[in-house]
Amino acid sequence: MAKGHTPRHGSMGYYPRKRARSIVARIRRWPDIGEVKPLGFAGYKVGTLHVIKMEDNPNSPFYDQEVATVATVVETPPIIVAGVRVYKETVYGLKTLGEVWAKETPKDLARVFTVPKKDNLYEVQLRKINSLKEKVDKVRLLSVMQPRLAGIHKKKPELFEIEIGGDPSKAFEYALDLLGKSIEVSSVFSEGDIIDVISVTKGKGYAGVIKRFGVKELPRWHKHRKGSRRIGSVSPQNPSIMRMVPFAGQLGFHQRTEYHKRILKIGSVNLEKGEDDINPSGGWPHYGLVKSQYILVEGTVPGAIKRLVKIRFTIRPVKIQLEKPRIVYVSTKPVG
Repeated sequence: MAKGHTPRHGSMGYYPRKRARSIVARIRRWPDIGEVKPLGFAGYKVGTLHVIKMEDNPNSPFYDQEVATVATVVETPPIIVAGVRVYKETVYGLKTLGEVWAKETPKDLARVFTVPKKDNLYEVQLRKINSLKEKVDKVRLLSVMQPRLAGIHKKKPELFEIEIGGDPSKAFEYALDLLGKSIEVSSVFSEGDIIDVISVTKGKGYAGVIKRFGVKELPRWHKHRKGSRRIGSVSPQNPSIMRMVPFAGQLGFHQRTEYHKRILKIGSVNLEKGEDDINPSGGWPHYGLVKSQYILVEGTVPGAIKRLVKIRFTIRPVKIQLEKPRIVYVSTKPVG
């Protein structure tokens, strides 16, 4: 029996610790900001650097002083609105009422699924969802990424939904107006916004209990011939083994959400005109050059380089209202 208090290792809120179903994270809940606009965006993780900024949190002991912090660069090329899908809330969850696709969808969308080629498809779909306008409770954009505009050397785009906030009837008209157009990150977020980032973490394969849960290694002496990098007991086995016992298994490649991140900067790169304030000499390791718009997120972001990171307005309200970040210096030398 262990002497003193030994807290358990690993949060039970993350069970089962198995591989994510998709490398593209899924947002299951959207916040209510009371404004008719897209509630999220997405981009590709580039890397981390350090930023010197003025501390603007009045509760910090370093208030109004220069502080250094880690920031993550996320490249956010414009997103094309290829379709609009409407839902009705029922006791069993959201029910799809209908959808309408743009007359001209992105060419690379054919790499994801077979695009319908009916001549009057747009008119038929539009007529159907207009007749159901009064029943609509949720409106979402069928958004298509443009990886060709980014620096990741990729063609196949990601297709996912972004919810529109505000009144459903106004959101319906707003979404139809965006159909077939592209939206930029600067039209959704602004510098200083508090956001949540959702992504799939780095996959580390099959790992033992010491690396996976941080349990203590057993002493190495002759009676431990069965090994020291393991657990001592698997708990009572009647009626069954307890589910919170640490075992070896999958580590990494889990979908995770990190709350209350902050956008420090929104910028853009135009290599043809020489407008570049974020790329280091020789490009970013394992990524290349940022070629379009980007955001600087304070802190780190889960996931590997080049992985899609989804961004939404924070779903947990923040009491402190901070002003626009005052950045003194942005390093173009990658961290790590």
